[in-house]
Amino acid sequence: MKMDSDLLHSPAVGLTEEEEADMNDWKLPLTFMKKRHLEKIEGSKALAQSWRMKDRMKTVSVALVLCLNVGVDPPDVVKTSPCARLECWIDPLSMSPQKALETIGANLQKQYENWQPRARYKQSLDPTVDEVKKLCTSLRRNAKEERVLFHYNGHGVPRPTVNGEIWVFNKNYTQYIPLSIYDLQTWMGSPSIFVYDCSNAGIIVKSFKQFALQREQELEVAAINPSHPLAQMPLPPSMKNCIQLAACEANELLPMNPDLPADLFTSCLTTPIKIALRWFCMQKSAKLVPGVTLDLIEKIPGRLNDRRTPLGELNWIFTAITDTIAWNVLPRDLFQKLFRQDLLVASLFRNFLLAERIMRSYNCTPVSSPRLPPTYMHAMWQAWDLAVDICLSQLPTIIEEGTAFRTSPFFAEQLTAFQVWLTMGVENRNPPEQLPIVLQVLLSQVHRLRALDLLGLFLDLGPWAVSLALSVGIFPYVLKLLQSSARELRPLLVFIWAKILAVDSSCQADLVKDNGHKYFLSVLADSYMPAEHRTMAVFILAVIVNNYNTGQEACLQGNLIANCLEQLSDPHPLLRQWVAICLGRIWQNFEPARWCGVRDSAHEKLYTLLSDPIPEVRCAAVFALGTFVGNSAERTDHSTTIDHNVAMMLAQLINDGSPVVRKELVVALSHLVVQYESNFCTVALQFIEEEKNYAVPSPANSAEPGNMTPVRDSPAIPRLRSVNSYTNIRAVTTARNLNKSLQNLNLNEEGGPAALSPGNLSTSSSASSTLGSPDNDEYILSFETIDKMRRVSSYSSLNSLIGVSFNSVYTQIWRVLLHLAADPFPEVSDLAMKVLNSIAYKATMNARPQRILDSGSLTQSAPASPTSKGTHIHQAGGSPPMPSTSSSSLTNEVPKPPVREQPATRPPYTPTLGGQAPHSHQFPRTRKMFDKGPEQAAEDGEEPGGHRNYVSLALQTGLCDWSAKYFAQPVMKIPEEHDLESQVRMERQWRFLRNARVRRQSRVITQKGISRLDDQIFINRNPGVPSVVKFHPFNTCIAVADKDSICFWDWEKGERLDYFYNGNPRYTRITAMEYLNGHDCSLLLTATDDGALRVWKNFADQKNPEMVTAWQGLSDMLPTTRGLARRVSIYLDRSKQGGAGMVVDWEQETGLLMTSGDVRVIRIWDTDREMKVQDIPTGADSCVTSLSSDSQRSLIVAGLGDGSVRVFDRRMGPSECRVMTYREHGAWVVKAHLQKETDGNIISVSVNGDVRFFEPRTPDSINVLQTVKGLTALDIHPQANLFACGSMNQFIAVYNANGDVISNIKYYDGFMGQRIGAISCLAFHPHWPHLAVGSNDYYMSIYSAEKRLR
Repeated sequence: MKMDSDLLHSPAVGLTEEEEADMNDWKLPLTFMKKRHLEKIEGSKALAQSWRMKDRMKTVSVALVLCLNVGVDPPDVVKTSPCARLECWIDPLSMSPQKALETIGANLQKQYENWQPRARYKQSLDPTVDEVKKLCTSLRRNAKEERVLFHYNGHGVPRPTVNGEIWVFNKNYTQYIPLSIYDLQTWMGSPSIFVYDCSNAGIIVKSFKQFALQREQELEVAAINPSHPLAQMPLPPSMKNCIQLAACEANELLPMNPDLPADLFTSCLTTPIKIALRWFCMQKSAKLVPGVTLDLIEKIPGRLNDRRTPLGELNWIFTAITDTIAWNVLPRDLFQKLFRQDLLVASLFRNFLLAERIMRSYNCTPVSSPRLPPTYMHAMWQAWDLAVDICLSQLPTIIEEGTAFRTSPFFAEQLTAFQVWLTMGVENRNPPEQLPIVLQVLLSQVHRLRALDLLGLFLDLGPWAVSLALSVGIFPYVLKLLQSSARELRPLLVFIWAKILAVDSSCQADLVKDNGHKYFLSVLADSYMPAEHRTMAVFILAVIVNNYNTGQEACLQGNLIANCLEQLSDPHPLLRQWVAICLGRIWQNFEPARWCGVRDSAHEKLYTLLSDPIPEVRCAAVFALGTFVGNSAERTDHSTTIDHNVAMMLAQLINDGSPVVRKELVVALSHLVVQYESNFCTVALQFIEEEKNYAVPSPANSAEPGNMTPVRDSPAIPRLRSVNSYTNIRAVTTARNLNKSLQNLNLNEEGGPAALSPGNLSTSSSASSTLGSPDNDEYILSFETIDKMRRVSSYSSLNSLIGVSFNSVYTQIWRVLLHLAADPFPEVSDLAMKVLNSIAYKATMNARPQRILDSGSLTQSAPASPTSKGTHIHQAGGSPPMPSTSSSSLTNEVPKPPVREQPATRPPYTPTLGGQAPHSHQFPRTRKMFDKGPEQAAEDGEEPGGHRNYVSLALQTGLCDWSAKYFAQPVMKIPEEHDLESQVRMERQWRFLRNARVRRQSRVITQKGISRLDDQIFINRNPGVPSVVKFHPFNTCIAVADKDSICFWDWEKGERLDYFYNGNPRYTRITAMEYLNGHDCSLLLTATDDGALRVWKNFADQKNPEMVTAWQGLSDMLPTTRGLARRVSIYLDRSKQGGAGMVVDWEQETGLLMTSGDVRVIRIWDTDREMKVQDIPTGADSCVTSLSSDSQRSLIVAGLGDGSVRVFDRRMGPSECRVMTYREHGAWVVKAHLQKETDGNIISVSVNGDVRFFEPRTPDSINVLQTVKGLTALDIHPQANLFACGSMNQFIAVYNANGDVISNIKYYDGFMGQRIGAISCLAFHPHWPHLAVGSNDYYMSIYSAEKRLR
């Protein structure tokens, strides 16, 4: 941090007060900037996993065909003298020809058996055509679908012919007989592998491919033409999966150097270490290793398969190097096929890389099909030469003096290279060459710990790294290591497995099959393990039990539930979260686990997490309780009691501050709804019935305080703007273009006939909630109906009417769902709407099934309004309505006649229009009810039974998958904001420098003293009557709210930046706004008078504004007695509606939000935890009109509607926290302000214009000033000691601290200079001497100090 302050100013000894303030920007916490606010809550797109071998294969049979004819050279090869003689390391001339042949055959078999001991080997020595045929056909018969190897050594016969023939003998060895490759293909079938060790071997490879192609064409002809001879035969196998290895190109002879074996190719393929060492000794460089001779090489101690001996170690290094070369050079799929599918094939191909290196040095190019890129120059060969060099240099002393063998540093060095790649490289680079070596090192106990550690670091780079590691073949190794009991490996293995499962959860089956889950159960149960490792273990177990019955059973037996319950209270939040998710998954649709949970009273232990400070943990607990009640098994009384208990516990989260939690809550309750469907249907019918009866207009009703039927309030029809008045109403969220809905509604402001068209009526009120779903006009319960049900149901008059016992659990849960359907966060309300409508649909369907069947007309007759009830239209006095265009333009389809949605439960059934059956549109229609939109229609929408699945399956929040992404992403990387070089950090630095500049420059002005404040620097007509204005503290943006939308202006340039719809229902209005994180990434908080809080981001820039979060800050806002003029200002909008609405005060440094208004408490929200932390009772009978707090002193000052000013100390309990009450004002307090200094005073003003100053410790005011009468708005400048009063009498007065008027503003500047309207709101800039004023004539102006000062 010191560094930043140096950047801000020239380095000074000791920070000035100014610099200290700038340093504070770095210390201020940010709110609503966690991952859950910034990204969509959904899992990552699954990567297509190609690492699993679809078809692992074995080579089960091997044909060794040797045509040596010892002692007789073939006619077409002239041999040198001396010439290469050894075959399989045997000199054929050192014994009788027959014995030599047999010995060579036996030796070749032994050499192959080193690589594949379990195969069936058949030798065919100097054979005839028939013998070869018999051999091949019998091997193929036994091998069935597996692979067969055909090894051909043709050193004693002529070279292969251009026609595609190789040579064998006749019975008495007087002639060479050609054998066509075509026949060989037929006998060998597929899959096969061919090894040709003879001169011109490349010819065979070419002919083989031509014949294979010819076969394909013949088959195609046969398929078209039934009379073709091939058509009747069984299909010969495709030769495409055949692999060929040939010793040289079509025009090359085998090397004849006498120091080399004659079958050099075979030696490379089957005895690679032996030939590699001999070849090493034959190079000039071998002279640098003194005392090493060919004889000495024969004496290297050890066995190939014992890695602790010199020979075994060389073999191991050789395997690692050839594997690595192949992995780095070959395309991935080819590498998988050749190096991972079949052990023998993999060994032959690794050795083939050596053959290419050695034989090319003798001008011979081995050929393979499929063809490999050249590898003989690869850099890793140098590492091999070094390893051989180090090994051989020890040989003389080991053999002569018997000294101990020093192991090679090869693996340690390669791990270091891997480590360098990990620590030094840039982010986007080629994969590390050493990855396959790391795999080999896992086999060695010496380096295993380090290798696992580095492997973990590599996997931490992200899903791509996990996919790479899996494609190298790491899986079987780490699976096998789970059998190790070494404690030091535990943290590493848990980390690695968490990474693997986060990317590919299909490994759950492998783990259970190999009992791997027990390893993680023991890690979870080990209290000495650090919390992060137990978290990973429980994440792994949560993946194992996810939708996998075998896994659930295995973990249940492994005592997973008891283990998890013990850790529910762990201090580590991520562990608590995953323990809960794991529990939720183990008993999801798995009854034995649920009962095990019941026995351990798991649900009661989970209740404590419902009030956890971390929202994600609360979510996980709700998820676990949701699946706990969502089991579809038969219910007993006991389980029903438990379900009810859980349901009532969950219902308490109805006003949780986090939308993620409330979304999970809807899903959890939907499980319950599905479980007790019939009970909920009954409740739904009662509520639908009630709502209908309640809607009958009565004179009393309209005067009632909380007027329940806004639909018929024609005077109060909201002034939704028409499109042409301005074009920049921008869409708010992609899911629902609320603004589009505003444009489409086009209600004219006079409230003329259009205002009563049913489409407009209903849709305007439901805009906030249902416009998004394309099937909006097919919901049974519109948002408006649900909202009315919700508000009606809170009246006691219902008690007597409802048949179900009023307080039954089902009624209460239905109420909770009604409440959630009106949630300010759209995704929550959408989910709740789905659940409610699903039940309402079933209830109405079940209530009148016969009506639908016997009603002749299943077609639509005269259309009615899409979402409002027909009854409303008639009450409104309209004629039968016409189809409203606005509603269909909300769905992106052809306008279709909407259908009457009259609930089909009213006892005397009277078709309102045209004898139409209710809900006939649920049957044969183009769009199904409740589908998820155009892209994936619900299949079984046709019959009502299908809807059960609709509720249970479609509803999920993606929370668990989103949480799992944490493990797939880098955990160990420095977060970007802490990286001093990152873009994020630079931008932040820039913003903090800007803040410092604003503070410094504005301080200079205010310290000079301000003598006038009437220079109009901005004026513009706002789209709606301004009700709240708020300056951004540091940039030139001002937010102006009207009833339900927010407009952003740049006051310096005088242009409008943005205008968007806040999403509040139409009977509510915005009453307060705050900038959150104003010093950094600003968010805007809006409060409406129904108690809802919404937070927006991406406003006033080029992006679409998005809702970050929203919640019900205050529930039960008291409906204030409307119509009584509480304040003098009866002309003001606010007075007609009465009440203070909702008032808020924001403390950035603590992240606390104080909220109050038409309630009897001050509620404090902790935005970090997203939960209510305190309710302070005001102890008054009137509303709170103004809040001001000081975090240093923990004081809150509230101004009230009865004229009192109350001071609260939030550190004290609810009964004693009110520390002072001032009752000097006789009327409504417009503003109470607590100065932020340590000994700051309270300044309060009432509508009568008396300004009083209080010292918080003294009972009486220390100063009183009289200002204007009829005060409607007031603000105090925190720095400049000014306050401004706005009057309903159409003027603004600005006073200094002594109470002298410094400016009186009555007219707008400019030509005509018309009179200012009644002042609706005003606000000072927190730093600059600017005053923003909004008035009832739609104008928004800003005044500032005189220019010379600025």
